[in-house]
Amino acid sequence: MIEEKGKSLLEYISRYVTLNEEEEAILLSKVNYRKYLKGQYIVQQGDVCKSSSFIISGCTKTFYVDNKGQEHIVMFAIEDWWTSDIGSFITQTPADYNVQCIETTEAIQFSYDVQEELLEKIPKLERLFRKMLERAFVSSQKRIVRNFSLTAKERYLYFKEQYPSMEQRIPQYLIASYLGITKEFLSKIKSQLALE
Repeated sequence: MIEEKGKSLLEYISRYVTLNEEEEAILLSKVNYRKYLKGQYIVQQGDVCKSSSFIISGCTKTFYVDNKGQEHIVMFAIEDWWTSDIGSFITQTPADYNVQCIETTEAIQFSYDVQEELLEKIPKLERLFRKMLERAFVSSQKRIVRNFSLTAKERYLYFKEQYPSMEQRIPQYLIASYLGITKEFLSKIKSQLALE
């Protein structure tokens, strides 16, 4: 079962580094498989993020809730993506973000200690995680620039272009929150685009 579930993880890893059979076996012996129902939390704001999660199937949202109870979505994650509160996971301090399942979600998880052990036993994984963090950092910086420089309509068009499959899976009010606009304004943008 774990070997079957681990296939997508091994395929993902092979895009960055090549593991031999022994290394694959070590990795698979350490994975923890978990299934979450729609609405369940993988991480809750204020708790320490205990694991990094590789999504096999499903969809999650990462968000924080401000002092007024307003939800601010910072990212979505689907198949072949990783999700966690990375700051909390790395430092093992309380999380700033929530990670909640939008759909029933299956994930392979590594606890902090297990991940550290794997990095020691399989040095190639250091390169994998460095590449992942680099990509996440660049993506985060580009998003900040887009939020400052693009109109709401341009941000929506960028989202549609970059993540074509997500729009069908994610409720409109969540996409609006991710874009930093109201769902009414998103509806208005979509109506305008339909007329163009």
